[in-house]
Amino acid sequence: MPDILVLCYHAVSERWPSPLAVTPGQLEHQLRLLVRRGYRGATFESAVTGPPAGRTVAVTFDDGYRSVLTHALPVLERLALPGTVFVPTDFVGQGGPMRWPGIEHWLGTAYEDELAAMSWEELRTLVDAGWEIGSHTCSHARVSLLDDAELDRELRKSRAVCEKRLGGCRSLALPYGNTDARVPRAAEDAGYRAVAGLYQGAARGPIWTRVAVYPVDAPWRFRLKVARSMRRIRSRVVNPVAAAVGRARSFRRTGERPAA
Repeated sequence: MPDILVLCYHAVSERWPSPLAVTPGQLEHQLRLLVRRGYRGATFESAVTGPPAGRTVAVTFDDGYRSVLTHALPVLERLALPGTVFVPTDFVGQGGPMRWPGIEHWLGTAYEDELAAMSWEELRTLVDAGWEIGSHTCSHARVSLLDDAELDRELRKSRAVCEKRLGGCRSLALPYGNTDARVPRAAEDAGYRAVAGLYQGAARGPIWTRVAVYPVDAPWRFRLKVARSMRRIRSRVVNPVAAAVGRARSFRRTGERPAA
């Protein structure tokens, strides 16, 4: 049976003590393990929309940190793997550090430069190397907190900007893995062919779950997280919880209790 494994990374750094930053050595060890196990690389959109082909791994990076170009690209090139980067388009090439809840506490510290985003020219370098660039909305928004018009704008505008700058954009990753019942249809209406979430987004229709990888994932922990049996178990356990959480959020936002 085909096995499609989608990994979710963020930054890659030797020095940044952030839960979002794995080291280059850690990244290479993890991906080399998968290659030895027979996984072959594909971009996210190709992996989840193309014909299944045995063991496939899509290596994705959220946010568009410049460290992906400087540290991750050489690792993936050595292993002959393509990657996918999901970028919040408001920050690409804007010259200063990216900022949103979850990373803004690094502003003004010795690690502020780790928040640098890639430029459009640097993203083009990745495209030329066989990578995919997808949308991460415009502003790194929590989509469940947006009204319908804001949601539509975040999805359509970010895709349009990527298309104009890079010639194409058919995939979307949801910031924070955050979603609600409106997102699959809104993404389809905006022209996306593939949508990536995290485990907490698994209950929301055609949203692909990813295995998020962090610095705390020692080799044994990584092997456990990517095991196909563990992914199946975790999906069965988390999906009902995610659905209940999503219904509760919808009620708080709209005041209307959705059907069970």
